[in-house]
Order: sequence, then C-alpha cells, then structure tokens
Amino acid sequence: MGGKKKEAKEKPLEKMTAKELREVGKQLPEITGVYGMNKAELISAIKKARGITEDLAKKTDSSVREIKKKIKTLKADREATIKNDDRKMAKIYRRRITKLKKKTRRAA
Repeated sequence: MGGKKKEAKEKPLEKMTAKELREVGKQLPEITGVYGMNKAELISAIKKARGITEDLAKKTDSSVREIKKKIKTLKADREATIKNDDRKMAKIYRRRITKLKKKTRRAA
C-alpha cells in the first residue's frame, strides 16, 4: 500500500528511563562508564556528546542548606505569631514551610 514508513522519532532525553539512556550512551563512543552514571549524569553526557547546549534558564534554590535556613526562620516566625494569637499568619507560615520542605525533597 503506502511505500512510506514513518521514521521512529526519539523521545526527549528527559523523558527516557536510565536504562534507555544507557543504551543510547553505549552507542556514542565519546562516553565511557555509562553503567556508573545516574540519570542526570547520563543526560548531560549525552547532550555534551551530541553537541546540545543545556538550558539553564530556570534558576532554583538548588542548595538544600539555603532552603533549610529559610525553613528555620519561618518556623521561628510561626512560633512568634502563635504566641501573639495570630492564627491567620501562623497558617500562612505553615503553608510556606510545607512548600519549602517539598522543594528540599525535590532538590535532593
């Protein structure tokens, strides 16, 4: 029928599993030690081998220590607002602390 076959599109590197990334990495001669790398290292090595520049547009508080310092100050502020019977602000501080805790889990 149709003589044309669709070319298999490779899915984005970030969407691949570590197992798939290792297979891709083994095919590239520039990369060695594929089995000793984790997913993030594999992605950066493959991008470097292919000549793809990494986008560092999204700047986050990647340092867990910085985030934990913020949490500590927010906890102190929350304790002060609880002593002053300001329940609304205590609730706001609690939400901020929870959000930062989630951020530390993602960053780790």
